[in-house]
Amino acid sequence: MNLYDAHNHYHDAWLTPHRARVFADLASVGVRRAVVNGTCEADWPDVTALAREFSLVHPSYGLHPWDAGNRSPDWQRKLVAALDTDPRAALGEIGLDRWILDRARPDDPRLAGLRRAPLAEQLDVFSWQLALAAERNLPASIHCLDAFGPLHDLLRVAKLPARGFLLHAYSGPAELVNNFADLGAYFSFNGSFLPPAPLKTICHLLNDKDQCHLIGDIHPRHLRRLVAFRQVPADRLLVETDAPAMRLPAPLEKYSLPPAGDGSLPNHPANLAVTYAALAELRGVGLESLVTQVESNFFRLFS
Repeated sequence: MNLYDAHNHYHDAWLTPHRARVFADLASVGVRRAVVNGTCEADWPDVTALAREFSLVHPSYGLHPWDAGNRSPDWQRKLVAALDTDPRAALGEIGLDRWILDRARPDDPRLAGLRRAPLAEQLDVFSWQLALAAERNLPASIHCLDAFGPLHDLLRVAKLPARGFLLHAYSGPAELVNNFADLGAYFSFNGSFLPPAPLKTICHLLNDKDQCHLIGDIHPRHLRRLVAFRQVPADRLLVETDAPAMRLPAPLEKYSLPPAGDGSLPNHPANLAVTYAALAELRGVGLESLVTQVESNFFRLFS
């Protein structure tokens, strides 16, 4: 079957030592295209190089909200130049993030050395990139954490790419799914949302609102995400890994990689196949039907 990873970071240093193995495994599970997102000025050239080496890589370039506070004075020129390297290029990862301002630990190693841009500054950086995507009709891959209200307010008044945009690893409320879809949103499901418990049991309980309280072995945040993805319109559904980040629960992983230097375990991109199968079960559809639908959706947005 033909699988498509709508959002990832295959160029990341975590995966570099295992590149040959990773791409061999991707081929073995049928991954045909993968949107590789650069998030800052320093890694845009790495995305370009990877796209030239591997035909399945669909390059994407953007300034992530975590990196907005460290941008250079000529970041806009560099971004345009990166986009011009490949006619297939998408714009992303861009977006808004209140989590780094309100909930992230001061000593979170992932944010070491980064100036955390205030939300108003993030909005300026995001708005400029979104306008560029609209001007060029590029698919935009959007990151959002703890800022779905401001995101929705901005998207309602902004000029948007006619082809649409992606809300990657959507974690917003189910009540906003249709609102975002009406604005042109696609939604990519991430395997990290899955419970270690049997999904079939959880799906059964989700179908019976009187029994939902019995779901006790899954974090409420992840449960909300499962509920939201049962409501996503079929023609707006995509699948992602965000590799090497956002691992699946360990019992579900079929592919693994050695620990990174700090002892943390990267997410193997070939686990995309596991995520497809679980999403089909979550939505109560056949796997082949889901694969066909996602392929159509992917090409509608990214071709």
